[in-house]
Amino acid sequence: MRLLSWNVNGIRSALGKGLKPIVDSHEYDMLMFQEVKTDSLPLGVAYDPYTAYLFDAKARRGYSGVMTLTKRSPINVIYGIGLKKFDAEGRVITLEMPAFYVINAYFPNSRRDLSRLDFKIEFDRAFSVFADGLRKKKPVIICGDFNVAHEERDIARPKENEENAGFTRRERAWFTRFVRSGYTDAYRMFVSAGGNYTWWTYRFGAREKNIGWRIDYFLVSNDLCGKTAAAGILNNIKGSDHAPIYLELR
Repeated sequence: MRLLSWNVNGIRSALGKGLKPIVDSHEYDMLMFQEVKTDSLPLGVAYDPYTAYLFDAKARRGYSGVMTLTKRSPINVIYGIGLKKFDAEGRVITLEMPAFYVINAYFPNSRRDLSRLDFKIEFDRAFSVFADGLRKKKPVIICGDFNVAHEERDIARPKENEENAGFTRRERAWFTRFVRSGYTDAYRMFVSAGGNYTWWTYRFGAREKNIGWRIDYFLVSNDLCGKTAAAGILNNIKGSDHAPIYLELR
């Protein structure tokens, strides 16, 4: 089974770039998109054989939003995490499959001035409760833009970014606790080296210079590690300031 996750930073824009070939290839069993910025399915795409599930931001039109496309019919679809203040921003959609849950998540950005750091940490903690509740029932796959670089090897310039949004001690500490509670960063099962990123600012030619951050992840509950065959970054695919990431399960 092959899964792909991508913060498309506006799905209509991305469709005119590198996204449409991915959908049309039918190469992946499930496609998870974040920051889709729409309240309706874009036209001009042949979704078949996929079924699309969209959770948009009710609080602000054209903001945030997550979408999952799947070839396989889910048992159930869960919109949000059960807390209105977060669900109004369209941040999490979960598909329950026969053998596991797949959570597609777009975590809040704590903002340059850290004015949303408390909100982000509150979301992180609520997300932990939500995910762990599902994990008690069956294995869990979590993918998306976590808006945090976990370790120094996940960011090109760690010293210059200490306590900047996405690299604060509080955000990183939550990620560490969450992973240690029963999850594995799938990418790190195969690649231990730094210098591999999923997001680059549009400024200063950062992508060409590979001055980036790894803030997009596939996490698998530890009981799925033995079934994880591959995980990686498709950094040659353009269309967003993020690169797509993928996961393969046996």
